[in-house]
Amino acid sequence: MLSFIIRRIMLAVIILILATLLVFFAMRFLPGDPILMLVTANQQQEFNEEYLLELKHQHGLDKPILVQYFNWVGDIFRGDFGISILTERPVSDEIFRRLPISIHVAGLAFVIGHLIGIPAGVICAIRRGKWLDTVITTLANIGITVPNFWLGVILMYIFGLYLKWLPIMGYTSPFEDFWMSTKQLIMPVICLLIFPLAGVTRQARSSMLDVLHQDYIRTAWSKGLRERVIVIKHALKNGLIPIVTLAGMAVATIIGGGVIIETVFNIPGLGRLAVSSVISQDYPYVQAISLFVAVAVIFANLIVDVAYGWIDPRIRYG
Repeated sequence: MLSFIIRRIMLAVIILILATLLVFFAMRFLPGDPILMLVTANQQQEFNEEYLLELKHQHGLDKPILVQYFNWVGDIFRGDFGISILTERPVSDEIFRRLPISIHVAGLAFVIGHLIGIPAGVICAIRRGKWLDTVITTLANIGITVPNFWLGVILMYIFGLYLKWLPIMGYTSPFEDFWMSTKQLIMPVICLLIFPLAGVTRQARSSMLDVLHQDYIRTAWSKGLRERVIVIKHALKNGLIPIVTLAGMAVATIIGGGVIIETVFNIPGLGRLAVSSVISQDYPYVQAISLFVAVAVIFANLIVDVAYGWIDPRIRYG
């Protein structure tokens, strides 16, 4: 197990390097100049070329691209994520201010989606062909195909503008006003969890149907064991591996969806910051956010790989 984790960590480091290289160079090959974002069209006439070159020098943009990359990586090892080009504030301050907000929204979507999706899939497998299976499976198929940004707009119109039950945008910390925070998060969380919920439900149903037809399950039935014991003790654990795999993939799905949902609902999280930073070509923010996302996805996949051995003791790590 230890050797497997070490190999996975080494592989994670390689993936992180490739991800940072891709984002770093992609941002700099985009058309436009972030320095020119600092001044308006009228102000550009007042600044001469020497002043613009001085601004580039202050932000290290006058150096070769490879030198900029290695300087950025070296600063990260010292805990410095750089200074924003537009706001001239430390990137780490804004990142750590917004990170808990994104974790709050995405974490709720992940937990609620799996707490509902797994039991729903198990019920569908046990009641295969019944009306409950038909209803849940149909809803899951619809959930797979619904774009979350479109769903967000529809929810905002119905529950925010028409019925006026829920606020249509903004974020409030639950420590400040728990009730307002809950109302503001209902629609964003629904939009984020709809795809993982539908996917987990379908996968749980498929996995359980496969397990329920195994010989040892038939033996358990022949012993006269209760349905609850057979499902929970014998079938569910053996059907969890595909579900856990999908859960690891759901982390990336929710993070990607959070970029859109935070923008739609005006939530001041990392997703919204990423969108505004890409538009304004604020390199330090984009690079730092991409690094955090890559670490989160890689860590989730590592947890999934380690969980395989706990779920199924027959799995051995070479």
